Amino acid sequence: MSNLIKIRDVSSKYDITARTLRYYEDMGLLNSTRSEDVAYRMYDETAIRRLEQILILRKLNISIKDIQRIFKASGSDVVLDVLGKKVENIDEEVSLLHELKNIVLDFIREIESVNFTDNADIKQLYDKAKEIETQFVSVDYIGKPSKVNRLLEITEKLDKKVPDVMVVRVPAFKAISSGDQTWMDIFKKGGYMFQLWQYYPLYKQVMFDCVDFILPKNDKAEMICALKDDTTIEDISPLSITDFPGGLYAMAVSIDEDDESIQKVHDKINRWIENTNFELDDSRDFMFNMPFLDEENNFNNDIEKGLGYKQMQRYVPIKLKEE
Repeated sequence: MSNLIKIRDVSSKYDITARTLRYYEDMGLLNSTRSEDVAYRMYDETAIRRLEQILILRKLNISIKDIQRIFKASGSDVVLDVLGKKVENIDEEVSLLHELKNIVLDFIREIESVNFTDNADIKQLYDKAKEIETQFVSVDYIGKPSKVNRLLEITEKLDKKVPDVMVVRVPAFKAISSGDQTWMDIFKKGGYMFQLWQYYPLYKQVMFDCVDFILPKNDKAEMICALKDDTTIEDISPLSITDFPGGLYAMAVSIDEDDESIQKVHDKINRWIENTNFELDDSRDFMFNMPFLDEENNFNNDIEKGLGYKQMQRYVPIKLKEE
């Protein structure tokens, strides 16, 4: 065991959370070593080299699904194919950005041609904007082929890697709660997740084919599962019954459950909120859930059926800005 590295040491050395390391194991990318006298994961030199490969590929924004393909292949053909397609995608994005830049420069020149201190010029600019809005989709602008529909197409393509944000209303409901527990206590064998799922027949789906939510709270989290109406339970200790208040949430989906993918989507939600009439609602907690193709079986059933990734739905509590 002297040549093995503890999970916390690996986490510290490579600046990666233990949860992401466990996720890579769940996805079949990484192996750890366990023994009866040691409760935590440990990694040998082979696992560390594999982790370094994973981190390099993730820095290149290679998806977990493609990394799985690379590691399953016996030669270099798959990794060369994946990286080649990545270069093609980068070339396409560079081309789209140049075209988008030219469209924006055209708008800048149009705006510079009017005097914002002159009311007549302001109305002229407004009229021009209305003309662009109604006619620009079919008429070339300043003799160039750039059109509004092309502008929309470009921005959509540039943003295709990060899903759009939706405003959803999660209804209030009564739920079984794990209470605030460490992640290890929730997910360990016989832990709170195991105890929650003993009541599976009593749960109802609330949002997007999911029956549970997880509310992260620093190094702890609370897991809740909505109860069917009129459910009565005598004693569920050490669990508890709670009333979930519901409310408005900004929701987006992260594909692949490593920290980098999650953070990108979370940052997008925050940027989206800044440009709307909403603001963060600090009175409620951020939460997430994950749909599965077959809830009655195991949690990795979507992977086993060939989906190739996990899908996390992230909910950030919002409210209308106060005037």
